[in-house]
Amino acid sequence: MRLRACVILFGFMSFASAGVARDTQESVEADASTRQVAITSSFTGTEILLFGTVENSVQPSPEAGTYDIVAVVEGVDAPAVVRKKSRVVGLWINTSSMRFMPVPSYYAIVSTRPVDEIADPKILDANGIGFDHIRMLPAHSAWNASPDPAELASFRKALVHLKEQERLYVKSEFGVSFIGRSLFRATVALPPNVPVGPLTASVYLFKEGKLLGQYKSRVMLQREGMERFIHEFALTKSFFYGLLTVIMAAGAGLAAAFAFPRAA
Repeated sequence: MRLRACVILFGFMSFASAGVARDTQESVEADASTRQVAITSSFTGTEILLFGTVENSVQPSPEAGTYDIVAVVEGVDAPAVVRKKSRVVGLWINTSSMRFMPVPSYYAIVSTRPVDEIADPKILDANGIGFDHIRMLPAHSAWNASPDPAELASFRKALVHLKEQERLYVKSEFGVSFIGRSLFRATVALPPNVPVGPLTASVYLFKEGKLLGQYKSRVMLQREGMERFIHEFALTKSFFYGLLTVIMAAGAGLAAAFAFPRAA
């Protein structure tokens, strides 16, 4: 009887210890400063604030560097085509191209330090963290052979470069800062040409190269005002929209002809 009581007591203590271990495990909670951004005709870009906390933090100070935070904001996926130009008979013409399966139309990444220093490439690949780890697959037909790895890498690099030029792919390797033992914050810039649609914000918590947790939230980009009216009119009444644009173009041409008559 005494042995049974000891066994029960030991089992209870083990269960309690396991519960404490679960409760003290670090995790991340995060959110965005806004859940909706209005896109109007006067939209010139904006910034969204990402903030959060490390639950059960053991970091002694903000400067200790115990944890790494990576925040990724992605737009809707869309197909992409990259064309390569070559000089032929003194002219630059498109000589080859590669079509990719849908990739993020917008991709911003901010982190406490360069992501390749934070985690193993396999973890980054699995979660699509970083320009070199975004899932970019060629959309070749069944009868086309798989592209050469070197050629694929070249076109991938070119696609990222084009997106960077358009300010649709942005990164800040030291853009996340801790403002306390557990509190952190980061800002992400949205350019004027950001594609309208939902954005997914993913925040990852790392410690010594291990992914401890992640948190996802959504930010909706939505047309408002005249921008929304014109967009819906073009989609629902495409014939009349096209006719109206032709009439407006013709009217502008006639107005210019009367305003600036040609000399005899």
